Amino acid sequence: MKRSEQELVRIEKANELTNKGIDPFGQAFSITHFSTQLKDAFDQYTKQELEELTQEPVRVAGRLRTIRGKGKAGFAHLQDRDGQIQLYVRQDEIGEAAFDVWDAADLGDIVGVTGIMMKTNMGELTIHVKEYTHLTKAIRPLPEKFHGLVDIEERYRRRYVDLVMNDDVRDTFKKRSQIIQSIRTYLTNLDYLEVDTPVLHPVLGGASARPFTTHHNQLDMPFYLRIAVELYLKRLIVGGLHGVFEIARTFRNEGVSYKHNPEFTMLELYLAYSDLTGMMELTEALLKSVTQEVLGTLEFDYQGQTIRFAGPWASVHMVDAIRAKTGINFFDTISLDQAKALAEKHEIPLQPHYQVGHIINEFFETFVEETLIQPTFIYGHPVEISPLAKKSSDPRFTERFELFIGTREYANAFSELNDPIEQRARFESQLQEKELGNAEATELDIDYIEALEYGMPPTGGLGIGIDRFVMLLTNQASIRDILLFPHMKKR
Repeated sequence: MKRSEQELVRIEKANELTNKGIDPFGQAFSITHFSTQLKDAFDQYTKQELEELTQEPVRVAGRLRTIRGKGKAGFAHLQDRDGQIQLYVRQDEIGEAAFDVWDAADLGDIVGVTGIMMKTNMGELTIHVKEYTHLTKAIRPLPEKFHGLVDIEERYRRRYVDLVMNDDVRDTFKKRSQIIQSIRTYLTNLDYLEVDTPVLHPVLGGASARPFTTHHNQLDMPFYLRIAVELYLKRLIVGGLHGVFEIARTFRNEGVSYKHNPEFTMLELYLAYSDLTGMMELTEALLKSVTQEVLGTLEFDYQGQTIRFAGPWASVHMVDAIRAKTGINFFDTISLDQAKALAEKHEIPLQPHYQVGHIINEFFETFVEETLIQPTFIYGHPVEISPLAKKSSDPRFTERFELFIGTREYANAFSELNDPIEQRARFESQLQEKELGNAEATELDIDYIEALEYGMPPTGGLGIGIDRFVMLLTNQASIRDILLFPHMKKR
């Protein structure tokens, strides 16, 4: 590896620390405060009040982000978990040996300090350092302060540097953690049981998607990385668990874009004796609660649009939504040839496996989806695209909804199909689609059919895309901005 001149200088400084008996990569350091705690406790005081205040020493550790000063004293800014705080370092306070170590420090080095709180003449809260401890030598320099890490792909590849340089990036990932924790707390308070189900699936099912495939050597059999956790969670409802949920890492071998990553996070939950209506009520209440807790409001901006969560959310049948935009009423009895003719007239491309229901869905995606800004439940999906949902009173459609906000889908829910005979027929229909070229069709899961034959109560099920919801609440346009380590092409 060819080193830059700066890196070579820093390596030499690390060697000099070793020669002084100081480990350049340090030991544990006991911390009493983070920067925000210090500001909360001491920012209220004036310079004179702090000088008169009896104080216990504080111990803080973090990364040097600025260094300035000449001679026998200097200032620096130390960045810790919460933000930055200023340091004031004097040779006559910390001793000549420690000051020499401080004087040789580089931006990016990690240090620990013990000191007393003070304010400068400019009123900035500062730690007057009494003890200075080198902790870690940074061999690579941080990006230049004002231009930073400007290549967006490098920001994603070197997220660790992105987190150091950008406060808003750290805030986004703190908010992601808050969102997931808020979801978990809301559901556990309703007595849902959080569970773990397998990542490796022997049968492809639970959603329509292309899988990642792998092979287990000892068992000598193929497996899929899960595309959904639905079929395992519903087995637990058969087993007598009343309400279950999983916040699951899920995998789909599909395109990479600002909306899609091959590995993503889903919330899936199932509640015995519930249905589509129950899931609709839960979805609205859950997302409103999390939004209020994380943002402190139910009205917020997303990419130039004002999103309003307050008030009851709209609920529209898919066919009615299509009719409002196109004038076409798919409630009318229509043959496959007629549906294909309508699709051709409206320049909607068709696949060999398409039935009427597939074409209805294409009309929705083409003419309606991009118009749904405020939270809207679209329900009544065709049976052909909903192999795990109960049929509605009109057997061409199902008791299924999707939630759309800002033109994107955020949730998918059913009254779960619990008839094992019909479920087997739906799976067999999916196999026929696969033969006609639908690479996303599911497989026949015999064990799941057998589980249903033991009896699954009427059940409501819900899936929510965690990543998209985090994008919404953090006002991020790209999924890569809310994933710590998004998947990237090779350099």
